[in-house]
Amino acid sequence: MGTETMQAFAMTKYGGPEVAELREMPKPAPGAGEVLVRVHAAGLNPVDYKIREGGLKAILRFPLPAVMGNEISGVVEAQGEGASQFPPGTRVFARMPKDQMGAFAEYAVLPEKFVARVPDGVDMVAAAGVPLAGLTALQALRDELHLTPGSRVFIPAGAGGVGTFAIQIAKWLGAEVVTTASPRGRELVERLGADEIIDYTTEKFQDRLSGLGGVFDLLGGDDLLAAFDVVKPGGKVVSIAGLPEPVTARKDLGRGPLLTAAFWFVSRKLRKEARKRDVTYRFLFMHPSGPELAELATLVEAGKIEPVIDRVFPFAQMKEAMAYLESGRAKGKVVVQMAEE
Repeated sequence: MGTETMQAFAMTKYGGPEVAELREMPKPAPGAGEVLVRVHAAGLNPVDYKIREGGLKAILRFPLPAVMGNEISGVVEAQGEGASQFPPGTRVFARMPKDQMGAFAEYAVLPEKFVARVPDGVDMVAAAGVPLAGLTALQALRDELHLTPGSRVFIPAGAGGVGTFAIQIAKWLGAEVVTTASPRGRELVERLGADEIIDYTTEKFQDRLSGLGGVFDLLGGDDLLAAFDVVKPGGKVVSIAGLPEPVTARKDLGRGPLLTAAFWFVSRKLRKEARKRDVTYRFLFMHPSGPELAELATLVEAGKIEPVIDRVFPFAQMKEAMAYLESGRAKGKVVVQMAEE
C-alpha cells in the first residue's frame, strides 16, 4: 500500500518566491501526544517569507523540502498515543511548533499542548488569523511590558497583522494606546480602540511622543532606534522586528552559550543605544501555547478581540497570497483557505 499524500506549499531551498510551490507531499501521521488536523485555513505572516529567504537560519533550520506555514485552523482527524484533549471532530486552531512549520497543507500534525478549541460562532478563516499574531501581542504586552490599567504604550503600525491584535489586547489590559497609521488605515485603528493616532506619512512619531512607559516595536530599523527616545528612563522597548539579544536565546529559544554569545554580539549596538537612555531592550520570539491561545479564544468569543482579515485566498493561489503579504499592503491578516467548513 502506497504512502498517502496531500497538497502542500513547500520550499525546496532558501531564496525568493520561486523556491516555494504547491506540490504533493506525504500526509503526516500523529505521534505520541500529537493530533492530526485537517486544515481548513492558515494565516500568513512575515516570518514565513523570512524563513524562506534564509533570514532565520541561525535560529531555525528545516529539512528540505519543508512545508511552510505557522498557524492553522481545522478539525482534528486523529489522535496519537496519549493525546486525549481534542477528540476527532473538534474544531481547533494553533500556532505550529517553532522548529516544524507545516500549516500550508491539507493536513498538519502538532503537539496537542499547542492546540485550543475554536469558539462556537467563530469561523475557521477568522480563527486561522489569530494564533501567531495574537500570541505575539499577548506575550509582548502582558508578559514583557506588563501593561496594567493606566499604562501608556506606543504600538507603531497598528493596522498590520500584529498591530491590530496589539491595540485590542492593550485596551483589554486597560492601557492607553498610541499608534501610527496612514490615512487609509486610520479608520481601522480608531475602530480597534487606539487613543492617539499619528499619521506617519506627514509626521515623525518621535516629534510627538515622550515619557512613555513602553513601546511594542513592529518596524525595526531607524524606527526602533527612535523608539528609545520616546520612552522614559527605566522604560522598556520590546521588538519583534529588531535584532535578537541574549535573553532571546535563553528564554525564548532555550538555547545555550553559543547562540547567547552570538546574539550578544549582533545586538551590542542596539543595547548600547538603549543603555544610553536608561531603557531596556528586549527582542521577543514568541512561543506557542495552547492555554494562552484558549485565553484569546475566550476574548474573541466575548467580542473583546476582533480578528481583522484583509484578504482570503484559495489554497490554489498560495503564491499570489504570499506575494500580497510581501507587498506590505495588507491591513490585518492574510489567510489562505484549504477547505470549506
